[in-house]
Amino acid sequence: MVTTGLGPRRSAVLRLLVVAVALAGALIGGLGGAAPASAHAALTGSTPVQGSVVDHAPEQVTLTFSEGVAMGDNSIRVLDPRGKRVDRGKLLNLSSGNVVKYGAGLPPGLGNGTYTVTWQAVSADSHPVSGAFTFSVGAPSKATAPVPQQKAGGGLVGALYGVARYLAYTGFVLLVGGAAFVVACRPAAALVRSVQRLVVQGWALLAGTTVAMLLLRTPYTGSGDLADVFDLAGLQQVLVTKPGAALVSRLLLLAAAALFVAVLFGTFARLHEPASQEPTPGEGPATGEEPVPGEERTAGQPAAGSAPGKTERADSGEEGTDAAGQPAVEAADLARQRRDLTFGLAFGGVIVAAGLAATWALAEHASTGLQTAVAMPVDVLHLLAVAAWLGGLAALVVSLYWGPPVERRAVRRFSRIAFGSVLVLVATGVYQSWRQVGSWRALTDTTYGWLLLLKVGLVVVLVGIAWVSRRWTGRLTEVRGAEKDVAEEDVAEEDEEAEDEEAEDEEAEDEEAEKDREAEKAAVGALAATDAVTASASPTASAPPSSDRTPDRTPDGTPDESPDPARAAQLARQQAALRTARTKRQRDADPERLALRRSVLAEASVAVVLLVVTTVLTATEPARTEEAVKARSGGQSIASSGPQVLKIPFDTGGPGGKGTARLDLDPGRSGSANALRLRITDPSGKAVDVPEVKVSFTQKAKKIGPLPIAPKHLGKGQWRADGVQLPVPGQWQLSLLVRTSDIDQVTEIKNVKIG
Repeated sequence: MVTTGLGPRRSAVLRLLVVAVALAGALIGGLGGAAPASAHAALTGSTPVQGSVVDHAPEQVTLTFSEGVAMGDNSIRVLDPRGKRVDRGKLLNLSSGNVVKYGAGLPPGLGNGTYTVTWQAVSADSHPVSGAFTFSVGAPSKATAPVPQQKAGGGLVGALYGVARYLAYTGFVLLVGGAAFVVACRPAAALVRSVQRLVVQGWALLAGTTVAMLLLRTPYTGSGDLADVFDLAGLQQVLVTKPGAALVSRLLLLAAAALFVAVLFGTFARLHEPASQEPTPGEGPATGEEPVPGEERTAGQPAAGSAPGKTERADSGEEGTDAAGQPAVEAADLARQRRDLTFGLAFGGVIVAAGLAATWALAEHASTGLQTAVAMPVDVLHLLAVAAWLGGLAALVVSLYWGPPVERRAVRRFSRIAFGSVLVLVATGVYQSWRQVGSWRALTDTTYGWLLLLKVGLVVVLVGIAWVSRRWTGRLTEVRGAEKDVAEEDVAEEDEEAEDEEAEDEEAEDEEAEKDREAEKAAVGALAATDAVTASASPTASAPPSSDRTPDRTPDGTPDESPDPARAAQLARQQAALRTARTKRQRDADPERLALRRSVLAEASVAVVLLVVTTVLTATEPARTEEAVKARSGGQSIASSGPQVLKIPFDTGGPGGKGTARLDLDPGRSGSANALRLRITDPSGKAVDVPEVKVSFTQKAKKIGPLPIAPKHLGKGQWRADGVQLPVPGQWQLSLLVRTSDIDQVTEIKNVKIG
């Protein structure tokens, strides 16, 4: 088998793919960065309520979630005003029916003050979630309990896990789609080196990322420390969870997939090898293509369906069944072997591919929420359709650019499979969208809805480009149609160049031989003169053997003219370059195939970006869940939170009493430790100091506060307060007191929205 490259066009292809990868990276950075906040299980209620003030210490703290979660004894921690843990350290499972509720017991005799509750869990779709809130006993007090600044699943570990998830999807698509392209569309592609590399690299990518995700699960759902990937105790705990079991199952299925790939590119490929690997004049190198219907064969050339190494025997002079019947029997036997192996690979490949897809369906969105018994099979079909379309597209790209000419019927087979895959994607996608979104309004009011609209837009673009590719497919001629004349011209040109090179070599060799003969004659004459002198001086001396007088000569008396190895290697390289150039010209001779390659490459570039959006979408809280949380929290959404910046003009009425206070509250979220930064400037914008500033927050709707904040003076006109806790989302009233002298002060009131 000989595969060819496309040197002049390789840079253009790589540039387009680099642009697609750059867009994918931008989406990972821009969209994936929000993933830690896009939890799939949400806290929908608690007892005591966030920010509430109770007369007596409760016996336990309970948390209610929107869907099933996995928690342990250390998942709920209650800290007193000094930051000391006061809960009993034992998780209470209070769930019943469709209500998901967990709690932590408290000892009797807790004192008054503000208590902090921190919690962390793993949602049913494998994503970690965490949060914190406060409640007070008797009256609010200053709380010094440390609150984690990083959300679960965030930081470097979260980014690495997100990249691994994307690469796992990519490996699955390349492995399944590439193998399906070979079995269902173009069996001869099993002999194409670029297709082999694509499928094997897809398998290796999926296997490597699965192992990486298995090791990252411990820090991803727990501490967030990358060093914990080597925590064997944590790995043991991961293995008994649903996501861990799904990853282990994926590894076992990949072992079966390795056997499938070995048979595909071993026995299956050998059955589809051309009858002879030696190119005959006018045919060029063996490429592993399937024979073209209607193609004529020269005398003595083996039939298109004959087994490797078996040739027709008609030219040997034998008669009867040995000459005519035997090749037909061999061809029928080979066809049967191909048919049986194709069926076996197709059947086994579908089972393995469905099993791999199920490892996602059993551990992510489809495994929780509405109609899970329907949603999981639908999700498997969705993933298989994506792989058949996009993975087959990738195999077609590498075949068109880095392989022998692709047959028309192979492209048409893939076009039909791609069309069927799109129909399956539309049907399953509509169901999944209804299940995860729930309403038209959620498409524009939630992050999940926006991402879903972006994905739909990319699919529409991809289908549009595929329609263009389908038009070019309808115009294709068979491989030997447009390229035959070019191939003949190339072969003639190669033969002429080879003859010229041989003639030049013969002339050079004749000249060298003539020079050798002249030098030999001179040496023989000089030796004869010496012998004569020696003989006259010593008549009894015997003449030396003739072999010593004629070095470097063959037994028949001609000079030794063995071929030069360096020259032979150079000729081999030149012939390989000529074959490569000829194959390239064969491909470029057909304008329809050239246009098809370009449109298919554009499809593949859009598919790269589409796969990134899909990965981010699976890590985002479903719109139905987000809308439910909004409804239960008075219309406020955690996802709507963000840093708050307020500019508050003031005038205390005294000398130098005018100015502006800029207040930044980051991240502006309830249940989290917020950082408050305050800067005071005079009317000209210059930072100025004042004797006193005070800040407080009040939630009148729920009768919370005022909660006083005491910012520390950092420098001229600069104050800061860390760990600001606002227990509930909603509209808060901010009170800012500024005193510029002993008697001049003013209090300004502003409203601030906290998510």
